[in-house]
Amino acid sequence: MRFLFTVQGEGRGHFTQALSLAAMLRSHGHDVVAVLVGKSDSREIPSFFMDKIEAPVELFSSPSFTSFYKQKRPNIFISVIKNFSRPFIFRKSILFIRQQIEKYQPDKVINFYEMITGMAYGIYRFDKKMGVQMISVAHQYVLMNPNYKTSAEQDVKFYLLRMLSRITSTRAEKILALSFRDMPVPKDKRIVIVPPLLRSEVFETKPSDGNYIHGYMLNAGYFDEVMDWHESHPDIPLRFFWDKKDAEEVTEIDENFTLQRLSDEQFLKSMAGCMGYATTSGFESLCEALYYRKPVLMVPVHVEQEFNAYDAALSGVGIAAKKFKLGDLIQFIPTYAPDPYFKEWVNQAENRFIKEICDDYKPTESL
Repeated sequence: MRFLFTVQGEGRGHFTQALSLAAMLRSHGHDVVAVLVGKSDSREIPSFFMDKIEAPVELFSSPSFTSFYKQKRPNIFISVIKNFSRPFIFRKSILFIRQQIEKYQPDKVINFYEMITGMAYGIYRFDKKMGVQMISVAHQYVLMNPNYKTSAEQDVKFYLLRMLSRITSTRAEKILALSFRDMPVPKDKRIVIVPPLLRSEVFETKPSDGNYIHGYMLNAGYFDEVMDWHESHPDIPLRFFWDKKDAEEVTEIDENFTLQRLSDEQFLKSMAGCMGYATTSGFESLCEALYYRKPVLMVPVHVEQEFNAYDAALSGVGIAAKKFKLGDLIQFIPTYAPDPYFKEWVNQAENRFIKEICDDYKPTESL
């Protein structure tokens, strides 16, 4: 079968998920003919993705969050206003999706939470007119499972996230909800609970017990918080990664604090050897930390990551906070109690995904 991927270009997780699923599909004799990435001006496509995806990559403009106040938390109101002020640009993007589907003639489109793709399917109905079904993949789809319960306060907070999830999965044949754990199957057979998509490098890297805190900042504005803590605790080593465009490959603050531009292999090695992980709560890296059994301090940047942190806490991944108070992470480490069944759940991923996506499914032994 021939697959075309569309990927939301915000953060790291959708890229690593696409890499993992592409490898699974190819190992079963299928092709990924192209990858379409929806990006904003504030984000770069990770170099590791471009190096490893082994398919043509095309870019198009897509809605994004807008940061404010030293590039920390995004302002949802400003984001909505900005994105609705760009209808001509997004109209071009919707036309672009149609042109690429017509060009590559895939059997199916795999959509990693890209809104423009969902809108294009709603308008052009590729499933009906061309027979090209769409399968949507993301952690946020867990919220669409009626068996998943949150508090009344969170229901209000996550309302917009549910609405966005429905837009991205418009006319999807199946909705694959990535989850930290298995859960009851909803009556809507389109929604399927599946394990996280971890890359092969995660399984190849062995964890060890280090003496440093590993970290990731989605937005460079959090640097001041981490720096303030470091100045008060200079003896505790910090190894942080960020995606600041104009930064050097490695920025050495001093012998115990380094900042490195996001690197696929170095990031995993650093995580596998740390004593704890501080992060802005991307789903994929939380899964990697849970696989390595590394306690996590989660500092959500936007509502998607607030959901990631809430859901991760249910599986014992770590604790949530509004700031990078690394002392809270150090205090949490002795009480860390992760889900003992997580590795077994992850190891079911390949069979479950191939079963749901491919028409010629044949079960294989899990990792």
